[in-house]
Amino acid sequence: MTAKTRTLKVGALARVEGEGGLLVRVTRGKVTDVRLHIFEPPRLFEAFLRGRDYAEAPDLTARICGICPVAYQMSAVHALEAALGVTVSPEVRALRRLLYCGEWIESHALHIFMLHAPDFLGYEDVIGMAKDHGALVRQALEIKKVGNDLMTTLAGREIHPINVRVGGFYRAPDRRELAPFVDRLERARDIAAAAVRWTSALPMPAFEQPYEFVALRHPDEYPLNEGRLVSSRGLDITPSEFEAHFTEEHVQHSNALQGSLRGRGAYLVGPLARYSLNFDRLPPVAQDAARAAGLEPICRNPFQGIVVRAVELLFTCEEAIRLVRTYEPPARPFVQATPRASTGAACTEAPRGFLYHRYTLDDQGAILEARIVPPTAQNQKSVEHDLQVFVEQHLDLPQAELTRRCEQAIRNYDPCISCATHFLDLRVERE
Repeated sequence: MTAKTRTLKVGALARVEGEGGLLVRVTRGKVTDVRLHIFEPPRLFEAFLRGRDYAEAPDLTARICGICPVAYQMSAVHALEAALGVTVSPEVRALRRLLYCGEWIESHALHIFMLHAPDFLGYEDVIGMAKDHGALVRQALEIKKVGNDLMTTLAGREIHPINVRVGGFYRAPDRRELAPFVDRLERARDIAAAAVRWTSALPMPAFEQPYEFVALRHPDEYPLNEGRLVSSRGLDITPSEFEAHFTEEHVQHSNALQGSLRGRGAYLVGPLARYSLNFDRLPPVAQDAARAAGLEPICRNPFQGIVVRAVELLFTCEEAIRLVRTYEPPARPFVQATPRASTGAACTEAPRGFLYHRYTLDDQGAILEARIVPPTAQNQKSVEHDLQVFVEQHLDLPQAELTRRCEQAIRNYDPCISCATHFLDLRVERE
């Protein structure tokens, strides 16, 4: 290396949700500083939830994200139901799981085909990719629409749903409304199975990291709404114990708090973590597809996250088919809650990783305090560590190619930056 400093700037990171930047400083051939700048303004959702009635929380928290609003709603209602002592019927529980499947289908399809695939195929965006892979993009839109339509049928609309409430739903669909989805979901399942094979053939950098995976684990199911928080290094707690084991800190270069495991540092949430901690909970069709794609039951290569998401896409299609076929309308769509002074916490699995919500209520049901920890904030330290290792391994690349590879590495996480702010302007400085 020469003493000359080289700076590379990219105005905005494409194909992620939100705004931010990245600074990489290289001194004498070593990466000495990596800073993931999240400069999107803080959202302040926790602050403006204070003083609102608990019943408003599902609709308000849905506005945090347009891609995964169900994750915020479900985390809110589970936490509030824990505070209020509400237990829903098995039929409502199944309907919630089906709604979550709809969100995973639309979100994973968006990420795999629209946001991440162009990186592997060398396109600037999906519009350019569509010129050469039109059939693939049409299939992606088809499967995404199935997820969107499921969300609309169950929750009123696909963006910021309005039919979810504490205790259940304002209205439950009848069997006739759901029955037409079986054929569409079977078609989507076929597309997802093909996506597992297709993504497994993409050029994958050899890049494995010793992550501590953290995800929900349920005794009988692949986790969506419920479970204990477990890790690959022995953590096994209830969601209500989250704050005793996890912490967040403010760093000067980010408007999002960075999550850490107390005494252990960075950890990873999201598809790789869920898959690696719950492979045995996947249905046989998804397990077989993963093995045929060359995946082991534990995956530590973040670039293979696109394949793991395809496996999860296959799982959610299969699970949605099962739930539609076995659906029984609940006798009542919701359980009425009685306000009381209390605190409740819960976690659910958003497409990008688990969310933590905690609410404290007064005796009239007004929210005194709220805490929301999104997956992208939890992954920030791992993103920065990945980039440090990855850049050091590829310092021989031209600046433009190194920039492209860094953007791809960030998109491995499918970051939702607006959710995290409480990316890319990229600069690489070489000395």
